[in-house]
Amino acid sequence: MIFSNLKTWDNEKSAYSETIRKAVAFLQEKDCSKLEEGKHVIDGDKIFANVMDKVTESKEKRAPEAHIKYIDIQYVESGIEVIGFAKMSDELVVAEDSLEAKDLIKYTNEVPNEVDLKLLPGDFGIFFPDDVHRPLCAFDGPANVRKVVIKVAVDAL
Repeated sequence: MIFSNLKTWDNEKSAYSETIRKAVAFLQEKDCSKLEEGKHVIDGDKIFANVMDKVTESKEKRAPEAHIKYIDIQYVESGIEVIGFAKMSDELVVAEDSLEAKDLIKYTNEVPNEVDLKLLPGDFGIFFPDDVHRPLCAFDGPANVRKVVIKVAVDAL
C-alpha cells in the first residue's frame, strides 16, 4: 500500500513505475470535481478511472475487499473518507468470491491488524493484490464524498 497526496506526488513519483505515474497524472491533469460520474478510459483496459459520488457509512456496514488483476488508486476529490487497510492473511474469511467475473473478493468484517487511513481531499491510497481495503467508511458520521478509483492492470506494471 502507498499513501500520498497530489501536493507531494511530484517529489515522490520517481520511485514508482511509469504506469503508476501515468495513472496519477490523470488526477493531476483533470479537474475531477467536474468529471461525469462513471468510467473514464486512460489507457484501454490497462488503466481506467471510475468517478463516483457516494455517501460514507459506518465501518461495520462496509465490506473489506481485494482484487487480483487490478490495483486500486483510491483518490478523494472532496469530502472525508476512511479506508480500512490490512495485509492479506490466512485468517480472513471469504464472504463473496467474484474474482473471475468482477476481479473482486469480499471478506467478512473481521480483518486481523486492520488500520484506518483517513483520506482528505487530494489524498490517495494505492492498494495492491495483497492489500485488503475497506473503502467508503465514515470518519465522523455519514458524509458525501467525491472520489476517483483508478484501476491499473497488474500485468501493466
